[in-house]
Amino acid sequence: MSRLTTALTHITRVIAIAAGLGAGITLTAGITSTIAHAEVKVGVSDWPGWVAWYIAEQQGYFKKYGADVKLVWFPNYTDSIAALSSGQLDANSQTWSDTLGPLAKGVPIKAVLVNDNSAGNDALMVGANIKSFADLKGKKIALEQFSISHFVLVTALSKHNLKMTDVKIVNLAAADAAAAFMAGRVDAAVVWNPWVSQIEKSKKGRALFTSKDMPGLVPDLLVAQDKAIKNKRKDLVGMAKAWFDTVAFIQQKPDEAAKIMAKVVGLPPEQYKVFLPGTRFFDATANQAAFAAASNPQSLLAVSPTISQFLVNNKLIDKAPTFANGLDGSIVADALKK
Repeated sequence: MSRLTTALTHITRVIAIAAGLGAGITLTAGITSTIAHAEVKVGVSDWPGWVAWYIAEQQGYFKKYGADVKLVWFPNYTDSIAALSSGQLDANSQTWSDTLGPLAKGVPIKAVLVNDNSAGNDALMVGANIKSFADLKGKKIALEQFSISHFVLVTALSKHNLKMTDVKIVNLAAADAAAAFMAGRVDAAVVWNPWVSQIEKSKKGRALFTSKDMPGLVPDLLVAQDKAIKNKRKDLVGMAKAWFDTVAFIQQKPDEAAKIMAKVVGLPPEQYKVFLPGTRFFDATANQAAFAAASNPQSLLAVSPTISQFLVNNKLIDKAPTFANGLDGSIVADALKK
C-alpha cells in the first residue's frame, strides 16, 4: 500500500478518532527518535495544504526567516493528532474539526495559521439518474462514516432541506466507496481526490455538491502547543512568513510546486496536480480574515458552531469547547509586521 493511499484517506482526516484523543499517548520508538532533537517539531500528513510545507523547506524559506523547523512525516494522520495532544510535537498539521475534540478535553493547543480550505477536493458524486437533491431520497450513498465526507453530506443535505434519514448510508472507506459507486452498487458516493477525479474521468459520475459549496467549513491548519507559542514564538512566526512565500510559489509556479509535493508522497507530478485546483491555499490576507471576529463570515469563529454541531450530534464530543480558546492570531499578526 502506498504512502498516499494510507494517508490520503484524510486517514483520514477522520473526525471521530481525533475527538476522543487525550494526553498520555506514546509514539513508536522510531518516530520518537526522529523528532527528538529539532527546535520546532511539526507533524505533517498527506494533504496538499500540509505537504506544501516541504516547498518551504526545499526553497529555503525557513532559513530565510530564521525558523529552525523539523518536519515530521506521519503516514497515519491520526497518529500526528495524538502526538500533538500528548506533547510530543510542538505543532501539527490538522483540521479544525479534529482540533475541537482535544480542545473540549482541555488539551492546551491553539490554531496559529490556516494552510488551506478544501475547495472542491471533497465531493458528493452522483450517477446520471440523479438530476437533483430531490432524487437522492431513499438512495444508497457510500461514504466513510464520521469522516470529512460524512460532514460534507450532512451539510449538503441540510442546504437542500433534506435529512440524513432521507437517504441510506453505506459505510465504506473512501477507496471502497468510489469503487462501489463506479460498479453501480450504490447510487452516490462522497469521496475526495484522487477519487473525485477518477470518477469524473470514468464518465460514471459527476459532482452534485463539493466542498467549494461550503466555504470555510473544511479548514486545514497549523496547530501548536501553548508552550511552543510562548517558548518558540520566533520560529512559529518565521514559519508563518515562510508559508506566505510558499503560497506565492504555488501560485506562480504550479508545475514546479506539484513536482516537489508529488515527490514527497510518491506520485507522478501530473497526477498530483489534480489536487491543486480543489485546494484554496491561504495567503496573508485570507489568514487575517480567518482569525477575525465571528462577525466576519470567513473567520474560524464564524464556521465553528456548524462544525461543532456535527461533532455533538454524532456524539464525537460531549459539548462544544470555547472556540476562541483554541485560536491565536498573534503569530500571523507578528509575521505581517514590517
